Amino acid sequence: MRTPFSLRKRKFLNPISTGHTSYILAEVESSRGGENRWGHCMLTIADCRRRVQLEFFLGTKTTRRISLKKINLLIEVLTRFRDTLIKENEVIEKFESSKSRKRSKADAKH
Repeated sequence: MRTPFSLRKRKFLNPISTGHTSYILAEVESSRGGENRWGHCMLTIADCRRRVQLEFFLGTKTTRRISLKKINLLIEVLTRFRDTLIKENEVIEKFESSKSRKRSKADAKH
């Protein structure tokens, strides 16, 4: 039996060891060669208590254009968010390392 989805993928966002159930679910129903433009295209992002569902409707030429702009904008913002998290992580790591070295030097004097 052929699946009705071109894409149906769920990934958990935290390691299993945390017990947290955060996930992302991407679903794109097959257009069956273009004949079904009313399909289900949904991105779900969930954490332990909240769930956000974003629809990417492909039913008309206008909504297809809007849906593609929406996903491109999300990817752009998420990429910037990731890059900023990386930079802030590096700053925090550097600060904590410096603080730890200063503490070690102070302990060595006593």
